[in-house]
Amino acid sequence: MKRREFLKSATAATALSAVPAGAVAGGVEARQVVFILGESVRRDMLNCYRRTGLKTPNLDRLAAEGMRFERAYNCQPVCSPARAALWTGLYPHTNGVWGNSMPLGETVHTIGQRLHDRFIQTALMGKWHLDGVDYFDTGRAPSGWDSAYWYDMRDYLMELSQEDRVRSRDSKTGENPGWPAEMCFGHRVTNKAIDYLVDHKGQNFLLCVCYDEPHGPCLCPKEYSDMYEDFRFPLDGNVEDTLTTKPVEQGIWAGKRVGEKPKPIAAKQFFGSHTYIDAEIGRLLDVIQKNAPNALVIFTADHGVFLNSHHLADKGPAMYDEITRIPFIVRWPGHTPANSVNTNLVSHIDVAGTLMEFFGFEVPHTLEGGSILEAFRNVNAPTRSEVCMEWGRYEVDHDGFGGYQPIRCICDGRYKLSIHLMTSDELYDLQSDPGEMHNLIDSPAQAEIRNRLHDKLLDWMNTSRDPFRGYYWGHRPWRTEFSEDWANAGMTRQRESDGYLPRELDYDTGLPMEKATRSKKI
Repeated sequence: MKRREFLKSATAATALSAVPAGAVAGGVEARQVVFILGESVRRDMLNCYRRTGLKTPNLDRLAAEGMRFERAYNCQPVCSPARAALWTGLYPHTNGVWGNSMPLGETVHTIGQRLHDRFIQTALMGKWHLDGVDYFDTGRAPSGWDSAYWYDMRDYLMELSQEDRVRSRDSKTGENPGWPAEMCFGHRVTNKAIDYLVDHKGQNFLLCVCYDEPHGPCLCPKEYSDMYEDFRFPLDGNVEDTLTTKPVEQGIWAGKRVGEKPKPIAAKQFFGSHTYIDAEIGRLLDVIQKNAPNALVIFTADHGVFLNSHHLADKGPAMYDEITRIPFIVRWPGHTPANSVNTNLVSHIDVAGTLMEFFGFEVPHTLEGGSILEAFRNVNAPTRSEVCMEWGRYEVDHDGFGGYQPIRCICDGRYKLSIHLMTSDELYDLQSDPGEMHNLIDSPAQAEIRNRLHDKLLDWMNTSRDPFRGYYWGHRPWRTEFSEDWANAGMTRQRESDGYLPRELDYDTGLPMEKATRSKKI
């Protein structure tokens, strides 16, 4: 639907309550958000979460001036699916991006488009990774995002000579003192963001700044990697995990590392580029302070990395905290209490709805998340009783990385249940076993808790219209009494309309449906 047509729809009526775009008028303060997205950043890679020896002074400053969330989770711990959930408010199984290099569904709308259609300016520069092409995107702004400021990794590569393009993808380039900050993707992303802030002072906007570093090839100016020449990331106890009670794919993934003595993590370029991006964020924060001092600033990351925990590398088909539990920091002057810590559960699925409420709009009822805006003001504000996560595959282009590994997971803050459809399942007590070493899936003492979470997980799969749902998720070796019913829950679940599409028609009558969720006639 075109913007003009959209604004005639009923859901667009809420646009009238928004702060007018443009310069502040009538004493009304502009509504501004700067959303900073990190890549491959574990929560304990920030000093404000855990002191490991890594240097993150600017993100620590942001946390000291705002609120740090201790229990924030992504929706799928790999790049594109995690980002798709953030920008759409829909789970990967709904928005179509359940693996890297898969595009958003044609009827899926991003927060950029939703806000743009309500006259809020939206811009994104940095890693997008949702075009369904290659790692570098297309150099073209998706619908709703300001094309004048769009800057993705293809744009960056096109600025370089062919020789420098090849060098930019080689981790050894970081050892060359002749590769300064100005040659790095992160620096140029920050420059574009700074230009936007200067040009839009006093206006309503959502600005998303999405870094790629420290993701490989981990390029940064040599002085940053030199900081970590002799640094070793502290090992956690779960580097000793034998994986004997874990899903079989984890042992295949770990390979011979299971039998080896864990080695301290020496990755000077990875950690150096992490501190380098912290410095870039510092540059950005300084300009925000000058040009948008009252803006809501949010920092989070798409996913973490294992760093040898559970003998696993990078990220992949697992639901361990190292890759699913991510940093989440907000600063909102005059609203968020400084140096506060929120221990309630939050999920990336609620980001899009939160941004809608921040700008004065109703949260679309088609979103699968809600809003946690009140939690930015009050650490005691209720958030979620559970978070849900999933896995489909690492990347559609790659044969490896385990291929198709369907997983659905639910966590209530203490217990985490993961269903690995094709292998075996996991249950952890995060209070007594924060390293997730002891699989309790067959423990009689936790059977009631396990089954309660299982029921909630299946309900989430049903109500979110998970296309992979079916009785086989319920009938597990540890729950054989669960009915193997061809009808599963026996319901039809159509989508409500939020102004972009017409109301769906009932298959049995051809008339507009009266109830989106109803019993299926079989």
